[in-house]
Amino acid sequence: MRIAFISPFFPLKGGIARFSGLLREALQCRGYEVTAFPFRALYPEFLVKDGTQGFYRADRALFKEARLVLFNPFSWFGAIRSLRSLKPELLLVAYWTGFLAPFYYMVRHLTGIRMVILLHNLSSHESFLFEPLMQKLLAASADGFITLSAAVAQQVRTSMPEIPMLELFHPLYEPDGAIPSVQDARRELNLDLQPPVLLFFGYVRRYKGLDTMLHAMPAILQKEPLLRLVVAGQFHEDPGSYRRLVAKLGIGANVDIYPGYVSTERSSLLFAAADAVVLPYRSATQSGVVQLAYGHGLPVIVTPAGALPEMVCPGKTGWIARDCSPEGFAEAVGEFLDFRNKHDLEAMRSAIEAFCCDFSWEAFAEAAGCFLEEGAAGK
Repeated sequence: MRIAFISPFFPLKGGIARFSGLLREALQCRGYEVTAFPFRALYPEFLVKDGTQGFYRADRALFKEARLVLFNPFSWFGAIRSLRSLKPELLLVAYWTGFLAPFYYMVRHLTGIRMVILLHNLSSHESFLFEPLMQKLLAASADGFITLSAAVAQQVRTSMPEIPMLELFHPLYEPDGAIPSVQDARRELNLDLQPPVLLFFGYVRRYKGLDTMLHAMPAILQKEPLLRLVVAGQFHEDPGSYRRLVAKLGIGANVDIYPGYVSTERSSLLFAAADAVVLPYRSATQSGVVQLAYGHGLPVIVTPAGALPEMVCPGKTGWIARDCSPEGFAEAVGEFLDFRNKHDLEAMRSAIEAFCCDFSWEAFAEAAGCFLEEGAAGK
């Protein structure tokens, strides 16, 4: 089967680009012919801090085929012409924000090619005025949905029950390249070897609750005064506001903030140095950060937001806070610290491996491939 896959791909930054690249490879391994239709840019550069969604200028030669610009409707017609010429049997498109809906609506109705939507989120993390209209356009474009969590699947069943859907999962992210030792990683990051280290990783946006984590820190430090929190990722808000909060709370000696895009080598260093990964989210569908943590053998500490609890086996692969408050999250971190003081965290790695054995890209591609074949056949 010939599939055209519209999505961010490398060298665009971000988890969706990484996800799409790995999924394309997995589908190709199953014998499908998958042609990437990559975005050259998603948002105007002046709207994006530090080029978060920007183009890797140094890698322009690797991305010559990318002509698609989400904020430039003129580029949409070029993609539509290319699709008409290619004549794939199916369109697979990544969706995570309502801004994509008008483009996908035009593609579906001007090419006549059946479309399956890989649904990372149904609702944007930050809602906007026209989102209900965008979801109507999405429903009018979709011949099928693939979801990555039960929470998103339930939203689809409620709002678009007539559209075929396959509920899947977010596959595991294996580490890229060699993993440094804990000793080397902590030495490089100027962290002591013995105290616990928590990692907050990825884009910093309000819904991800970094401020919740910081407000929880005083209570956590009463239990473990030498604990360190490492924050690394692109900020969609002013990093200075978080630095001021750190100063106000008097936790500056225990918090390290590294704003900016995190390279593969740097992320391996950060995960190698950590004892656990924290996700104090206010809302969530699924999170690639959880699967990235599991890929490095690290437990996670999460809030009960959205689909996050689906991804955690309490006490074995991580801990779930009682609520999304700083107090609730501090209690969950306290449970992790109690476990760390009584057990060898290495023993948890085997539990994480066992829990994640069914979350492979091969299993995802096998299930998705069958659904895509049915979608192409109009079943």
